[in-house]
Amino acid sequence: MIEMDVGTIVARSMVRYRNRVALVGPEGSMTYGELGSRIFQLARALRALGLETEDRVLDLQSNQNTYIETDLGISTAGLCRVALNYRLHPNDWVRITKDCGAKVLILDAKFWDDAAPVRELVDHIIVIKGDADGATPYEKFLSAQSSEPLGITVAPDTLVSLNYSSGTTGNPKGAIRTHRNRLASLGNIVNDIFGRIPNERDIWVHAGPVTHTSGLFVLPFFTFGAKQVVHAKYEPELLLEEIEKRGANSTALVPTMVARLLTLDGINPERFKNLQMLGYAGAPMPADQIRECFERITTHMVQYYGLVEAIPPVTVLSESDHQLGLDSTPEVLTSAGNPCTTVEIRIVDEAGKDVPAGEIGEVITRGDHVMRGYFGAAGSDPNVTKAVRDGWLHTGDL
Repeated sequence: MIEMDVGTIVARSMVRYRNRVALVGPEGSMTYGELGSRIFQLARALRALGLETEDRVLDLQSNQNTYIETDLGISTAGLCRVALNYRLHPNDWVRITKDCGAKVLILDAKFWDDAAPVRELVDHIIVIKGDADGATPYEKFLSAQSSEPLGITVAPDTLVSLNYSSGTTGNPKGAIRTHRNRLASLGNIVNDIFGRIPNERDIWVHAGPVTHTSGLFVLPFFTFGAKQVVHAKYEPELLLEEIEKRGANSTALVPTMVARLLTLDGINPERFKNLQMLGYAGAPMPADQIRECFERITTHMVQYYGLVEAIPPVTVLSESDHQLGLDSTPEVLTSAGNPCTTVEIRIVDEAGKDVPAGEIGEVITRGDHVMRGYFGAAGSDPNVTKAVRDGWLHTGDL
């Protein structure tokens, strides 16, 4: 696999694609040179606070241009990004903050009041689109720094993000993702979801929350000089317009978002002819809905599976798999597809032995996509840490 870190990729793309449009969002458009400069200003500003490699930075935003900056900027600084889902209750934010020991909070001003208990737990607060006592405005934070590449590299197994999920107890579990994990995801997305290397003619639409599945595609498309479009919120009409009128050719949705797209009047494959890849994840899609998508939107559908502890994609149900399922083998549509290029998967019984084909067993997986372990309280819980044994992640999925 690639032995590289996110910051090295950002620096390379910033120079290689300097004059290409990198990002279009609610706050306007930016070239790779402009976006890269702001990413490095952010990275330098965070390091200037005295933060050290793997220190945690909280990030609380909804879809906007700065969310792409912070995603790449925190990682470029060699720090650990902890994205707080804005849909969670503030009590969950507090539990996550205490568990990860974050020192910095970057947040959009619209979350200022709700985040009051989190603000009390950190040393530094950076506020986007606003000003407040005890906080540094984001633009001022960046403007004090040079936009030159930071010139630091980190080892592949350095912590890049903590991704939290709740276990059966309801307590947050922070899965440790590394630069190696993120590069593994990049490779599997290019090879197994997209099927080719993105280029300057490709336009990815972040139609849903970047905190969720869409965020996986930030780095792959930035790496190869493609354009990314960020929508402030999911609006099916706007997504159709992006595809039909402005040439967007790829996006990822969850099935409920696809269902809303199908409610639009007058849709047909001709209006979606620019769409080369419609990815979906997060939940199974009923066969009837898949068939309707084929008939009214596009046949270029790809389903991918992953989990917090194993960065997606782990398996992929390809366009040809969808066609096979609709034509003659319907059971294919209820499967998770095939393992990605660099992924090992086994189906085992309670003793850890492989089960015969067709029998039910637990999914276990091994590869560079598997988390380094759990952070904080979960990392010292023997009932949790046994999830990874001998390099194999025991997913609990049957």
